[in-house]
Amino acid sequence: MKHLVTDLNGKDLLSTIDWSIDEIEIALKLSEEFKWRYYYYGIKGVPRVLSRKTFFMLFYAPSTRTRAAFESAMTLLGGHAAYIEAKTTRLAVGGKAVGEANKDVAAMYERYGHGIGVRILDQAIDYVYGRGNYVVREYAKHSRVPVINMADDMFHPTQGLADIYTFREKFKNVQGKKYVVMWAYSPEIRGWCSIQEDILLFTRFGVSVIVARPQGFDLDQRLMHLAKKNAEESGGSLEFTDNLREALEGAHAVFPRNWASPKLVELGYSKFKDEELRIYEKYRDWKLTEELMDLMDKDGVLMHVLPIFRGFEADDAVIDNPRRSIIYEQAENGLWTKAAVLALTMIGVK
Repeated sequence: MKHLVTDLNGKDLLSTIDWSIDEIEIALKLSEEFKWRYYYYGIKGVPRVLSRKTFFMLFYAPSTRTRAAFESAMTLLGGHAAYIEAKTTRLAVGGKAVGEANKDVAAMYERYGHGIGVRILDQAIDYVYGRGNYVVREYAKHSRVPVINMADDMFHPTQGLADIYTFREKFKNVQGKKYVVMWAYSPEIRGWCSIQEDILLFTRFGVSVIVARPQGFDLDQRLMHLAKKNAEESGGSLEFTDNLREALEGAHAVFPRNWASPKLVELGYSKFKDEELRIYEKYRDWKLTEELMDLMDKDGVLMHVLPIFRGFEADDAVIDNPRRSIIYEQAENGLWTKAAVLALTMIGVK
């Protein structure tokens, strides 16, 4: 396994599909090690393996947890995270007619620091599918230091790692365990990245994944085909249904979250937003309630990448149930998985 750790030096993380299972296992084990050392020894227990190194975080889209977790992780590891809003740069964003090329920014940041993170999704790209991922890959193409995808319109790899870490922390052997990805009503339109990342990653670990959604809310069919293949190879499964109650029967975890229709991500938010929200109104009853939680396994839990929209995607009674909700533990684990990815990819960068 040692050669795999070396191989991760300088490696991009654009999606978990780009990393082998062995590489993902290394990241998860290091996440666990960092967390254990922090709780057992305190701050001093976390090795400062990125001392004097800089991670440039370029945000085209806002963030609550992703920014905070990456900044905290770099501090714990002895380095520095530089937060940069794209609109404060000379890049072609925020209505600028002409702007600096991504390749030029990538070439400069690689000389100033040791890693680059990029977050670009949702309204930053008018929700048009593929635009954000293209930008992230442009940075990776033109940078000699590792590029970490901090969420685009297709993928959110460090979030996916936090989610599978949390699921395994809770249930230990996850082979055959049932994970329901549930479309849930909200008046806020959101993209596909976290949904698709979880489906792609959980199916690689033998989990029985069920995607429960109203008709008309399908995801990227190419990626879903890949997830189906993952499930076949791992001994897991992947199913799609519009029967929510049936999907939740005996489930070990549920992730209730709104996501956009294929029509919206094709046409864009500016053109299809009003029609999209009218469609959503038909499915206001797609909400996680205590009654629906009771259909799950007796140890079944609520998971969510956050923000969770209270009263829409799930009731407060579900979200605040200390026995059934592990959303804050999941959020914390995002710190440790991000720390592991930063350490593994940047430790060998000069």
